Amino acid sequence: MDDICIFAQNELLRYSEAGYKKFSSSLIPGVENIMGVRLPYLRKIAKEIARCGNWEEFFKNGEEDYMESILLKGLVLSYIKADFDSMLKYIADFVPKINNWAVCDCVCNGLKFVKADKQKAFKFLSTYLKSKSEYRLRFGVVMLLSHFIEPEFIDDVLKILFNLKSEYYYARMAIAWAISICYIKFPGKTLVYLENNDLEDFIHNKSISKIIESYRVSKEDKEKLKLLKRR
Repeated sequence: MDDICIFAQNELLRYSEAGYKKFSSSLIPGVENIMGVRLPYLRKIAKEIARCGNWEEFFKNGEEDYMESILLKGLVLSYIKADFDSMLKYIADFVPKINNWAVCDCVCNGLKFVKADKQKAFKFLSTYLKSKSEYRLRFGVVMLLSHFIEPEFIDDVLKILFNLKSEYYYARMAIAWAISICYIKFPGKTLVYLENNDLEDFIHNKSISKIIESYRVSKEDKEKLKLLKRR
């Protein structure tokens, strides 16, 4: 095994905590292979790996026995310096490894390289936004809410979100979350869709609930939104 892979293993072991493992397990039901490493430490390790000359060796051959070791590979993508097309390839290789919401969301938030070519990145996401897989679809949706809810893309984002369907809980929750952020940033445009859509009742109602939970929405608007909930 290459030195960088051994380094990653040792660092994960060094920062693992039994108490935090128990806490993390309670937040990510169904995921058993948790070491209990806090996110700031994972980011610290990822930065160190990204700075070394052979980070790609870790990305290709590093162990994937634990949730944190998989997440670490995704976080490394936040810090490496590679050309845009290479980054898309690394992401395409990584996404199939995602099997829980925590890995998905932490990785999506850090992929700020998409700013270099938003149009190309948006097109790249189309494959995931059509996926029937729970976490591939969630990846596409969380990427939208993390990087594309802005004037240039909001009309396309709303059309996509309000036409998505899924039988899976974590994909549905991501869609509702994204719609709530759309409303907070573009209330007028999003309200038009909330008033007339073909969303599943669960996603429609959960979207409204998430909007109502926001401190950035006025009490008056929250009362109006409550009337749009389906019984």
